[in-house]
Amino acid sequence: MTERVRLAHGNGGRHMRELIDEVFAGALGDQAPDTRSDAAALPRTPDCELVITTDGFTVQPLEFPGGDLGSLAVHGSVNDLAVAGAQPRWLTLAVLLEEGLELATLRRLAVSFAAAARAAGVRVLAGDTKVVPCGHGGGAYFSVSAIGTRQRAGLALAGIRPGDAVLVSGPVGDHGIAALLAREEFDLRGRDVRSDCASVLPLCQVLWPLSGLRFMRDPTRGGLATVAHEIASATGLTVRLDEASIPVRDSTRSACEMLGYDPLYLACEGRAVAVVAAEQAPQALAAWRALPGGDGAERIGRVETGVAQVVLLTGIGGERLLDELDDDPLPRIC
Repeated sequence: MTERVRLAHGNGGRHMRELIDEVFAGALGDQAPDTRSDAAALPRTPDCELVITTDGFTVQPLEFPGGDLGSLAVHGSVNDLAVAGAQPRWLTLAVLLEEGLELATLRRLAVSFAAAARAAGVRVLAGDTKVVPCGHGGGAYFSVSAIGTRQRAGLALAGIRPGDAVLVSGPVGDHGIAALLAREEFDLRGRDVRSDCASVLPLCQVLWPLSGLRFMRDPTRGGLATVAHEIASATGLTVRLDEASIPVRDSTRSACEMLGYDPLYLACEGRAVAVVAAEQAPQALAAWRALPGGDGAERIGRVETGVAQVVLLTGIGGERLLDELDDDPLPRIC
């Protein structure tokens, strides 16, 4: 008989203890926290600034080409710290499970979470597990809080100036369309479409030393276009993007054209957008392109004096305004 999550796994008793020890602590191995403690002390960090972020992850399906809920929860959390100029150090994990979830699936998610945490160099200090009745959840939700130590201060929208260059570290839209195709709602199978789910910490670390680095963001929900609108709205400046320079994989573009989606509005989970002084853009791109898989990095636009808007220079030489995202085109993708 297939083992599944039961309501008893969330009652605080023996079954819950076994689930935590066997699935989560077992996956984390020697990195596992003291699961019998109600609180954990942060290691002492003199002479540094602590930065914290928290996020919830509700992707559907739980496993998709290129990643799963476990790796997504780690990468999404450490990426938020990295683009803020912080070295990720510690995580907490809260898990909401739905009665009936196969334990084999949960074990794979836990192993994936643990592997991504080790690769990012972070420790899991604390966690919590709850179980809801069948029909009251989406299989599993992960909620992560992440703490890091600030390595590069001053990365903020307020630092952006007219003339600055806008860069992206690689092709956009892959995660959003990969998650959509994995649901098989459209009877399409995109074998060549994989999520870009990954840590952007290496991408951020190589840019931190640049004096002209103004701002960084990982373009998750709402994609690249939403980050551009965030910049325009906060600065009162015009963001002008060059469609021909924005990297989009052929497989992602084809799927978007068939289904009527714009890849500029689809989530990425392993990309970084950076705004840098124009004279340092070549240096920033060279640093990204020297990293494994970084050959897709491109300079995609610039910031200009003007009204707060996002203008796209189209592939045929015209211009059009990119609207701000209204509705979420793909719910539950991160």
